[in-house]
Amino acid sequence: MSSRFFAAGESSSESSSEEEELYSEEEKEHKSEEDSSEEEDDSDEEEDSSDEEDGGKTGISKFLKDQASSEGESSDDDTPKLVKSAKNKRLEELDGVIKLIDNAVKINDWSSISTEFDKLNRQVVKIAAADKAPKQYIKTVSDLEDFMNETIAKQKVSTKKMNATNAKGLNAMKQKIKRNNRDYAAEIDKYKEDKFDYMMSDEEEDMVPVEKPGSKRDIYVLETPGEDDQGFSTVGRGGRTLQYTPESIFAHLRTITESRGKKNTDRAEQIRIMERLFAVAVTPYQRVRVLLTLISTRFDLTTGSSVTFMSQEQWKSADQELGTLLEVLEDNRNMVVVENAEAWDDDEKPPQPAPGEKLKVPGSIVSIVERLDDELTRSLQHIDPHTAEYIERLSDEQALYNKVVRAMLYVEELQKDAKLEVPQENANRIVMRRVEHIYFKPSQVVNILEENAWNSVPSQFDSRITPRGKAQDIATLVQILCTYLFENSADIIRGRAYLCQVYFCALHDQYYRARDMLLMSHLQETIGNFDISTQILFNRTLVQVGLCAFRAGLVYESQNTLLEICGSGRQKELLAQGVMIQRYSQVTPEQERLERQRQLPFHMHINLELLECVFLTCSMLLEIPLLAQTGSSPDIKKRVISKNYRRLLEFHERQIFTGPPENTRDHIMQASRALAAGEWKKAVELINSIKIWELMAQSEKIKTMLSEQIQEEGLRTYLFTYAPFYDTLAVSTLASMFEISERKVAAVVSKMISHEELAAALDQVNSAIIFRKGVELSRLQSLALTLSDKASGLIEANERTLEQRTQGTANAFERQGGRGGRGGGRGGARGGMRSDRGGPRTRGGQQFGGGALGGAIKA
Repeated sequence: MSSRFFAAGESSSESSSEEEELYSEEEKEHKSEEDSSEEEDDSDEEEDSSDEEDGGKTGISKFLKDQASSEGESSDDDTPKLVKSAKNKRLEELDGVIKLIDNAVKINDWSSISTEFDKLNRQVVKIAAADKAPKQYIKTVSDLEDFMNETIAKQKVSTKKMNATNAKGLNAMKQKIKRNNRDYAAEIDKYKEDKFDYMMSDEEEDMVPVEKPGSKRDIYVLETPGEDDQGFSTVGRGGRTLQYTPESIFAHLRTITESRGKKNTDRAEQIRIMERLFAVAVTPYQRVRVLLTLISTRFDLTTGSSVTFMSQEQWKSADQELGTLLEVLEDNRNMVVVENAEAWDDDEKPPQPAPGEKLKVPGSIVSIVERLDDELTRSLQHIDPHTAEYIERLSDEQALYNKVVRAMLYVEELQKDAKLEVPQENANRIVMRRVEHIYFKPSQVVNILEENAWNSVPSQFDSRITPRGKAQDIATLVQILCTYLFENSADIIRGRAYLCQVYFCALHDQYYRARDMLLMSHLQETIGNFDISTQILFNRTLVQVGLCAFRAGLVYESQNTLLEICGSGRQKELLAQGVMIQRYSQVTPEQERLERQRQLPFHMHINLELLECVFLTCSMLLEIPLLAQTGSSPDIKKRVISKNYRRLLEFHERQIFTGPPENTRDHIMQASRALAAGEWKKAVELINSIKIWELMAQSEKIKTMLSEQIQEEGLRTYLFTYAPFYDTLAVSTLASMFEISERKVAAVVSKMISHEELAAALDQVNSAIIFRKGVELSRLQSLALTLSDKASGLIEANERTLEQRTQGTANAFERQGGRGGRGGGRGGARGGMRSDRGGPRTRGGQQFGGGALGGAIKA
């Protein structure tokens, strides 16, 4: 069976009668007893519709339409038919869209107007591509512009506002009409001069739309191939080569800006286009606009993709472009980049500032510097710190610090002009970034950073906050920057600046100043209200203060400061130096991802092994004398300074065989046992053999300090342990035993006596210690006293519990009046009669006397 669709695939030389026969045969199979003339009409109409839908590409060629229609007419018996050209069809479609726009205008529906206006422009492109823009289109866009202006004027004086959808459509049409009518300005002017004559005139001059740089259509011109190195050139739509000229810069920038955030956008190609645009840029305004868009597009490479950080090549390119941008702005003082500037829509000519004012370009230098800093930090987080790549990446910090200093100078320059209204927050943010780059570094490293940074700044520029001369002293520099933030910022930035200064002081062995500043700030009371990054900075500062106290020989202060961090067992997490994944943790993947983002780069880490070594050493020097004191005097209430240390010590003592020390913990635990046994020399040897001390500055001084501390605590431990066995003890004997001066021994003993740790007196004439023998208790008596204390405590707890459970019934045993127990109305016995009927009624029945407890009370 032949199909009617085969008629579309036949040769154009076949006659229409053959097609009609094929179609009629098919119709006979499906529809019986139909008139032949109706069949011919139906077949002709279907052929015409198929030709229109296929656009002339299938079936009879569009060039033979007239011939085919004439042949069809000859075969018909005077049947009227209408054949339309493609141009007439498009004009009818155009008229239909114009009618919809007119209807939307009548009801003031700008949302529909905006949608139909886009369709209208798509229809006009098809017509104008072959011929020209039709007059009805010129009339529509001109009338639309007038109606839009009237609507805007009414909205300004009207109290009733448009709904959100209508207002959005009106705002969209403002931009569309402004850009679109510029292409047809000449025709619109002719139409407005005499609307009637313009529409009635039959002559239509060829009108070529003048492409403006800001139009959505790209500017393409024919070029000869071979301009690129390999003989290739960029080809746009229609096979035409794309040319980059100074006049087309803003058009390309607008296209790139509008495509930001959209899917399937080739950002790498956009970057290449903007690099070429920068090469052809002539004016400073063009260069600034291109650089701002180019840097932002480079940052977009890591947005919404699987890449976690910018590549080093892209980062360096953005850094160089930022330096170029700052140079252009420094050379052209009449042009500034500020956040509160309005965007310039006219792409044909640059904006012209009023006399006495500066040209404002929308953008933010501070935000670019912050993003560069964040991208460098993110890359350092993901690179293995034990490779050469990390060292190479870390060398880029100098270039970044140079940009931070130059951006700070630029913000200071902007603040001098009060008309620009630069917010103080911008200066605070860039100063804070500078502080965060230097607070954790030694002075020698910061000196190199500062010197290189000021060498990269032109000599005619200087800072009002940190002049060149004051930048030589790093302590003064940090104090100036932090003081500036104290005075001009609030909340988080002020707190972070305070913590950075305390960290810097502690790092440079200024313990008492760091301690006083930290206590006066009262941040330990409100740190829970800050963000997590500031809490991490507080933990790092606290640890650094503890290490500073240890270097100063203040064992008790160091242990007390480090206890909160090291005693938790979560040092990695609290200092943001690692993620601790527990076996049965309830951490979601999103929380884990955020936790990893907060991790600090490796070069900012505090050595956790050194931190643990310092904490355990301080705990040893405090816990061993305390254990000796409680062991010799059981009546003293036991207290624990460090639970972690006690647990490790008990675990070590339970070991059957103890081998030579292998790590830091083993050294400290064996030194603890030696110190408790009075072998202070062995303890000193074990502590000094720990290799981690070499990581600290002036390690020999640290070891000497530890030896002195161990000698002193060994003396205290000896006195606590053996005091019950002495009546008198010569000071010289103790001095020779622990190899310290007699003056030092006398000082230690006097301190113990004053704190009531030792029941003795110091005989300065004979240079001896006289121990007082009080009522000495045996071991059994001591245990009996301990038992009595615990029993009394148990009784008190029992009484408190009884009072809580018997509220309101405490006087239940003291009833007054009323009937007694069972048989109260009768005699003394159950069911008995009253003994004295005439007498007064007494309390009846058996009375509850309180049992044995009541009898004892009565007795």
